[in-house]
Amino acid sequence: MPLLGGIRPPIAVLCVLILALAGLTAKVLGPGKEAVAPKAVLSSQQYFAEDGAIALRASIDERVTDLERTTAALSAGRPVKAERILSDLGRTYQKWTGTTVLDLESGDVLAARGETIPLAWLDEDVLTGEHALTPRMVRLEAGDVRLMTMAVLDWKDRPQQLLIASSSLSVPAINLGPFRSMAVVAENGEVLATAGFEQAEALNSDQERQELAFLRKQMSRLADQAAVRTEQHPVRAKEPGSRGYPGVSGSLVGGEYNGRVATAGYASLSSADPEEKRSPAAGLGLTVVALMPVVQQQATDQGRELFGLAAAGVLVLLGLLAATVLWATVQRPLLRLFLESRRLARGDLTRPVTVPRWGEAARIGAALERLRGQLGGEPAASGDAPRRRIRVGGRGPLVLTAGLLLVWCVPVGLLLNRTDGSVSVPTTMVNDQRDRTDLITDRLRRALNEAQADLVSTSRLIGAEDGDAAGRLLEDTLAKHPRYQALYVVDADGRVTARAGGDPHAWARGEDLPLVRVSGHGGKEPVVQAGSPVPEGEGSTLVGEIRVEFLNSLLARPGLGEVRVVDSAGRTIAASDGFLAFERLPRESLTDLVRAAGVRVGAGPVENGLLIREGGGVTVAAAAPFSGGGVTADIGWTVVSWQDAERFQIAPYEREDRSVLAGMLGLAAIIFCLGWVYLVVVRPLRALATSAEKLADGDLKTVLYPRYQDEVGAVVRSLELLRQQAQAHRHNQARRSAEPRPHAGGR
Repeated sequence: MPLLGGIRPPIAVLCVLILALAGLTAKVLGPGKEAVAPKAVLSSQQYFAEDGAIALRASIDERVTDLERTTAALSAGRPVKAERILSDLGRTYQKWTGTTVLDLESGDVLAARGETIPLAWLDEDVLTGEHALTPRMVRLEAGDVRLMTMAVLDWKDRPQQLLIASSSLSVPAINLGPFRSMAVVAENGEVLATAGFEQAEALNSDQERQELAFLRKQMSRLADQAAVRTEQHPVRAKEPGSRGYPGVSGSLVGGEYNGRVATAGYASLSSADPEEKRSPAAGLGLTVVALMPVVQQQATDQGRELFGLAAAGVLVLLGLLAATVLWATVQRPLLRLFLESRRLARGDLTRPVTVPRWGEAARIGAALERLRGQLGGEPAASGDAPRRRIRVGGRGPLVLTAGLLLVWCVPVGLLLNRTDGSVSVPTTMVNDQRDRTDLITDRLRRALNEAQADLVSTSRLIGAEDGDAAGRLLEDTLAKHPRYQALYVVDADGRVTARAGGDPHAWARGEDLPLVRVSGHGGKEPVVQAGSPVPEGEGSTLVGEIRVEFLNSLLARPGLGEVRVVDSAGRTIAASDGFLAFERLPRESLTDLVRAAGVRVGAGPVENGLLIREGGGVTVAAAAPFSGGGVTADIGWTVVSWQDAERFQIAPYEREDRSVLAGMLGLAAIIFCLGWVYLVVVRPLRALATSAEKLADGDLKTVLYPRYQDEVGAVVRSLELLRQQAQAHRHNQARRSAEPRPHAGGR
């Protein structure tokens, strides 16, 4: 018999798969690898570092964009004095520690404001070449590091001027929570800025000071490791970032102190979309490291070694029983038929055929016995005995075998290690959900403030009478800022005097109305508007409609679940997933959470996190209202996020997933091996049984062709030989009957 054909290979493969699955079961259902912190906590620190890197990259890119946009707008108009430039720049943007205007021809400083900017780092490489005017990190005499942003003012018939803005390279102004600290790290591993470390003077005991010193030491050590890892290319890195993050990110585990382990996430600054737009911040080689001490995880898998071994042992026993059933009911009868058919084909007709008891094998055996009688010339009573009707076919053993294995697969996959609403979720996960939601809120608030600041800057360039020039300016602004879907100027009577982009919506007036507002109630999409009075417009207002898709893109972050922005009435304005305009939150508990977050505590509303146990499931939710500075501080919006705890990589859910995986692998083995047996043996055997019975009934004209080189094919070949012998036997009988018989006696 061929090695890969017949009944033996699928049974052997089934045994091998069962043994392999048993070994895997003993491993995955046994005790897990001891870890000092859950994987979910490490992943959360990685996500937090990515959020910090995104915030820092956006902040740096905004500084560069704001400076370039300001110089481009000034260069397009009439020359302005250097003092006037810095004065307007300071009123519009409060993000630079110092600004300077330098005459490039003479090298003289024309104006300066704020912190003194050293100029020794300016050389030909900074001003010319491929990387001209890119942001630079410069160390001051005091040792602090500043980020220098540059842009050129170019008026006709006047020497070019260089506008330099200095800003501190600080950790993004985000909520780090009570225990987390964050650092900005240079390419060489030097920590440039930190946030979240308490001052030693504010600590009350020597133990707290020792813990602070330990955390600072861990930050320095982990920052060196993160800087080395982020030097890799994102495509070649082992940790290329989580779920589409374009940079290099990952997690690290540090030392242990007083029962708490230092865990850290790191993320390199990278472009939001490197293929379309290159980020100036990505070229600085910076890395953000988020450090969080967590309570060391205690081993909870004591005694699970025997649990995994017991499950594996039961599987082996059931697998051996299933293999025995296949051997006794399919393989053994088939091999016996093969031997009996070959014996008859060779001419041995003296011994009766051993007929199996049931199934297709019994039908074929009975047909062989009838053929033996016909070829041996036995009486019809013995050769043409009535056939036994056997209802149980070859599919019966397969169903029985599948049932034996399903006895193990179904309980393991559907019942074993099941979780419910009592699962313990680490407090760190709830705190991280709250802090990251607040980070998204701050990011969204800053984006809206930046959008309104852009309108303020653009409104100062709009003249009082030239509508065509205003239209061209709006078209140019709209092309540079994809956050807007429409820009238009509305006069004191509410008429649109200049526009660019989509159709404008009505702009309501009133002293109590905010500069950033939402309209479009009852429509298919919320309309988010931001406005800025035109200084020379006599009551005119420049209005920009912000695309909802832009807001949605700021909300989508891995590890946060579904994120929505709701107004003071709890109606949805934007969401990370699809939503209906102004729809309510899907759960009443989320609405209550938003109301609780909006309650003023002290100076204002604060973010809030919650663990919701409903219907046997666990949900981690958080809400963070808008707060802080800018025109959107009192807009009344709240960012709310929620996700099922089963997405977390914590021990109960991991054990449940492993159980489901083991059950599914067992089911796959059943389908594969028993399907193989059915296609290769059972189905051809059923067809062969029908052909054998027709042959025994006298159908000698139908030629039997073997399709497979296996036991069934061998039986077919033997039946074909028997058909030929029966045909020859009938032909000989007919010829003898036709011969003339001699007359008896004489005259």
